[in-house]
Amino acid sequence: MSRGRPVGGGPEAGLPPSRRRSRTAHEPPAAIRLVQVTWPVIFVVDRNLSSLGVVLSDLTRRFGRAFTVKGASSPEAALTALQELARAEAPVALLLVDDSSVDILTRAHELYPRAKRVLLVDRDYSSTSPAVQAIALGRADYHIVRPWADDETLYRAVGEYLSAWTRDQEPKFQLFRVVARKGDRRVLQLRDVMARFNLPCTVYPAEGETGRRLLREAGIDASHLPVVIRHDGQVFIDPSLPGLARALGVSVTNDMDAADVIIVGAGPAGLTAAVYAASEGLDTVLLEKAISGGQAGTSPMIRNYPGFPHGIAGGDLMEQTCEQAWLMGAHIVFAQQAIALERRGDRPVVHMLDGSEVSARAVLIATGADWRRLGVPGLEALVGSGVFYGTAVGESRAMRDQDVFIVGAGNSAGQAAVHLAKHARTVTLVVRGDSLAKSASAYLVRAIEATPNIIVRHRTEVVDGGGDERLEHLTLGDRTAGTFERVPAAALFIMIGGEPHTQWLPDSMARDGQGYLVTGREIREESPAGWPLDRDPMPLETSVPGVFAAGDVRKGSIKRVASAVGDGATAVRLVHEYLGG
Repeated sequence: MSRGRPVGGGPEAGLPPSRRRSRTAHEPPAAIRLVQVTWPVIFVVDRNLSSLGVVLSDLTRRFGRAFTVKGASSPEAALTALQELARAEAPVALLLVDDSSVDILTRAHELYPRAKRVLLVDRDYSSTSPAVQAIALGRADYHIVRPWADDETLYRAVGEYLSAWTRDQEPKFQLFRVVARKGDRRVLQLRDVMARFNLPCTVYPAEGETGRRLLREAGIDASHLPVVIRHDGQVFIDPSLPGLARALGVSVTNDMDAADVIIVGAGPAGLTAAVYAASEGLDTVLLEKAISGGQAGTSPMIRNYPGFPHGIAGGDLMEQTCEQAWLMGAHIVFAQQAIALERRGDRPVVHMLDGSEVSARAVLIATGADWRRLGVPGLEALVGSGVFYGTAVGESRAMRDQDVFIVGAGNSAGQAAVHLAKHARTVTLVVRGDSLAKSASAYLVRAIEATPNIIVRHRTEVVDGGGDERLEHLTLGDRTAGTFERVPAAALFIMIGGEPHTQWLPDSMARDGQGYLVTGREIREESPAGWPLDRDPMPLETSVPGVFAAGDVRKGSIKRVASAVGDGATAVRLVHEYLGG
């Protein structure tokens, strides 16, 4: 495609400049009128004057009531205009830049680190396309291929990117307000639950003026904190996880005593299985000890999940899958922990912490794995007060301008580093080995290397840490030199692999040395006496007939979200085969 072809939508998309309507002739796109801007800005950079004018006109027509649309035809003019906007403290929401001006994105990002960056590119599926490198290295967030077939193609994409920018801003409407004492560890759980459900939540210190006013208006004293105040004025005093789930409006009580299939665990494997089982007519009960999403729900951005070229937040993916399972007819119960599994006659029975039980024709174990503990006493004492296992999705904004450390070398740690680097002053990855490439995907390694405020310290361990009621410092040990260094730290995120959540299962269920469930042919290979039937175990079946395992809890599983999804779908097919047999 010729570089000079315009990118506007509608019936003129792809026409040469000589045949475009003259609607932009009276709107010189390079002439930037720097008036006072009160609305967020959509800024377009395109060297082609004709296509720039069309894009400006199209975007103004659709988004001009809520955004100011500006543009420039050269990187130099764009940078000057953006500097003026920054001096005027005008917010910039979106930067749309043609691929010949991609270098402006780095400088623009310094002025507006929270603006979403969109690359306008010609259709090119080669690995040398500017979009491939820009997005892989974190220089762009999205891309739009030109020419587009109609205006709606442009509007839909830009609307999605503007929505992403809006979600990153401080919420204007507070669905929940939390009043808590400074350093209260319960706030971490509250914020994490709210973040997983995309519910705007603001925390106010009980010692502050606003916190005292909120307590006074609610008729509550400060003797029992934290206090959660819902938008309708309902007050929840120091809510337990089930109480908080009720405040969000989700079910925490199972009213079914029998089902076709019970799924234990609402991570990617369990949620996918619930979608397929319910949609295929099986009475399905899904039990989750906390809130849906599992470890995937804490991932700020999953870029290698099929179907989402710009990535998707793990929480968003899991929330949508949960909604899908519910709409298919699955009975979902949150904050309901399974504590035992027994076989009663020909039916497995799951016992729950509240004393209830439910029986089924088949059971799927999808309880995943919990993060392995670091085992440093000084840091374990500060869990929730600057020390976190997993990403702690609700803590991102609190890391603004702080020095943050992450222990781990896998994809989860890498994704967390790239995400937190948007907020923190520095992010240090503490890696025991000598290379990230051995454990993290190549696209993440490239993104980490291209992010200037991410520091990778190889052959290093966190050996100690402490602070006055909250993490303030860490001690790092160099495994090669044998030296130690004390460094200031505002937060430590620990992501060093998992321990399968299988302790609640009967001892007779076959596990490997690390506690992962053994399934399929390996049951007979490792423990021939452990399989009671004449037939071979099915591929995802455990040593208890009719009880299957999927996702991270299973021995040999691939620790990727897409793999867990595949496990969940496969398990339902096997359940059908088992029930039909």
